[in-house]
Amino acid sequence: MNIYEKKQRWKLFLFLGAVLIGIGSLTYTNKLVKDLSQEERQKVELWAEATQQLISADYENYDLSFQLLVIQNNNSVPVIQTDSAGRIISHRNLDSTKIVNNPDYLYNQLEIMKSENDSMVIDLGGGDRNVLYYRDSIFLRQLQYFPYVQLGVIVLFILVSYFAFSSSRKAEQNKVWVGLSKETAHQLGTPTSSLNAWVELLKQEIPASPTVKELENDVKRLEKITERFSKIGSKPVLVPTKLNEVLEASINYLLSRSSNKITFDLNVEDSDITAPLNVALFEWVIENVCKNAMDAMEGKGKININVEDHTQIVYIDVADTGKGIPKSKFKTIFKPGYTTKQRGWGLGLSLSKRIVETYHEGKIFVLSSEANIGTTIRIVLKK
Repeated sequence: MNIYEKKQRWKLFLFLGAVLIGIGSLTYTNKLVKDLSQEERQKVELWAEATQQLISADYENYDLSFQLLVIQNNNSVPVIQTDSAGRIISHRNLDSTKIVNNPDYLYNQLEIMKSENDSMVIDLGGGDRNVLYYRDSIFLRQLQYFPYVQLGVIVLFILVSYFAFSSSRKAEQNKVWVGLSKETAHQLGTPTSSLNAWVELLKQEIPASPTVKELENDVKRLEKITERFSKIGSKPVLVPTKLNEVLEASINYLLSRSSNKITFDLNVEDSDITAPLNVALFEWVIENVCKNAMDAMEGKGKININVEDHTQIVYIDVADTGKGIPKSKFKTIFKPGYTTKQRGWGLGLSLSKRIVETYHEGKIFVLSSEANIGTTIRIVLKK
């Protein structure tokens, strides 16, 4: 399992943990709401019973102080009492200001109560009766929405924390990346200069030797690599450059260091197509993309590079005949640490994306891919 997959697994575990916390909170709060709702109904039933006893009681022989206390202690549950014809007789715990200012308020509340809870009948004897309606208290209604508010706050906190830590981590990674690149360039500089001097001495001793010529080419390559690393972290200078020349140079380098079973085909609409480039860095992009294509083809196949001019932008399509990329991995392959190779670091395409998008203000993405047919990577550059 590579580094990227491990990170994705940890993110999945954290997400599942947050979901379980949310579900637990919702389940517990809903149970609490159900229990409180049942308790409120019992209070209303007791209130209805006390009301019935007050109406039908013999005031001279019975002490009704308890019944009066039950009715007076209902300070939270809104109730409306009607007669058998549906006319409102009394009400309790409703907004007195709205009752005065809005004649329809009580009947609107009555309709809400009818839809929310079952009514209770108060038997007055002799076939006469009253009906008691109620709705959940304000506290209970607020409690019903609490888990969703709580879940929203948890999600918001997780998102803010994630983006904060992600930004901090990226800033730290950038510092480490830039520092490592600068140090690498510094470390390569001294032996490269020394090798250059030895090459000059060998050219004087055996000027016609093909071995010395190849050694000179390799030293020049080391100088170019040193230059690339030294430019990481600083704003590179972009110079209008003919794309066909840069691409031909990259292809020639790759041909000399790849299997003879791999062929390259470069198609450029117009040899005069130019784009602002930092040549050293952009060649690095082409080499990384092509090397990934060669790995996908397992050392055998064809790489087509097509360049199209679209007035203000240029398309560079690098198509291979490899095993393809699953659609779910189109963006993942550009993430740091993602690799399918046993000994790979997973930095080649990530670095290419950084060079194209950060330094050249362009775009790089998977244009298309089919299993066992091939993949096309598109690079978009501004002219």
